[in-house]
Amino acid sequence: QVQLVESGGGLVQAGGSLRLSCVGSRSIHNVNVMGWYRQAPGKQRELIADATTAGRVYYAPSMKDRFTISRDNAENTIYLQMNDLKPEDTAVYYCNGGFGDNGQAGPMWGQGTQVTVSS
Repeated sequence: QVQLVESGGGLVQAGGSLRLSCVGSRSIHNVNVMGWYRQAPGKQRELIADATTAGRVYYAPSMKDRFTISRDNAENTIYLQMNDLKPEDTAVYYCNGGFGDNGQAGPMWGQGTQVTVSS
């Protein structure tokens, strides 16, 4: 399996932006679906967006206006651009990878990166 490592989290004021990165330990070209999830304290982990090697991109309905996922197979990296951040976006953000395009998370997870949005 590919080991995934996220970076780019931190503390930001409401209205600010962050770009998260997730780097694979080796090629992600054959990892069909790569995505971003988040988990806020006391809540279930939720899908933000995912993208396939073929170029299909999906956003959870509440995420599509302010979040943008991108994928660079040549750099073994996926990104999540987050704009106009709100305190309710505070969560641990996780990178995920899998092979089945079935709407479910794949078996590969990063360790997570904390995003804290202050009001």
